[in-house]
Amino acid sequence: MKYDIQLDGGEISIIKALGIGGSEIDGETLRARCGDLETSELVDTLKGLISLGYVDADSDSFYDAKGMDKEYFRVNPGYAKALKEALDPRPEPKKSKRVRRE
Repeated sequence: MKYDIQLDGGEISIIKALGIGGSEIDGETLRARCGDLETSELVDTLKGLISLGYVDADSDSFYDAKGMDKEYFRVNPGYAKALKEALDPRPEPKKSKRVRRE
């Protein structure tokens, strides 16, 4: 199944900071890795990724940096391949127009 995922700049930063490998990362480390994003923007974008199912968290009931620092996050393994393709889009190879005739 192929997903058509469109990510904006903040979402790309968060996905790259989390990594596609599937390992968990705590909120404090995530904030440090996403230093270019403001805390409120980071929290809002992260909650959006969680609501779409692209990111898994222990709980989605955090509203600020203090609550986020206590949580653990990781990329949802079901979307890992599609997110990897969305981060590095490659053109699809052209299909051959040749037809096999019997």
